[in-house]
Amino acid sequence: MALFFRKIQKKNLKDPEGPKLWYPVLRSVGVVTEKELAKLLADETTLNPKEAEMAIHQLQKVLLRVMLDSKTVRLGDLGNFRLTANTEGSDTMEEVSPEKIKKINLRFLATKLVREALQKATFKPVETLNE
Repeated sequence: MALFFRKIQKKNLKDPEGPKLWYPVLRSVGVVTEKELAKLLADETTLNPKEAEMAIHQLQKVLLRVMLDSKTVRLGDLGNFRLTANTEGSDTMEEVSPEKIKKINLRFLATKLVREALQKATFKPVETLNE
């Protein structure tokens, strides 16, 4: 297992007037669909692929419903899902209203276990993908 990266040249944010620098940027090499994820889950459990697919589908619905009820969802050792908002400031407390909420964002905060696992990731240039 490895994370693939590509090499891109872009402006140095610490010195915008200086020369562009090269950076490694992570690159996805595919998408795993709900159906494929269900098959992988079924291989790890006693669920059959159709049951696993239904469980994933229901989990999505329940997660959204719970978060829209102003709750944070802690998903085991994976981490927490919660909603945040981009808002517009007001001069007075009386001016604060729902119309000041401009955008809702979904945030994920990984647990320490996940963060530590991510620190052990290995990397490969995307050019080596077909090797």
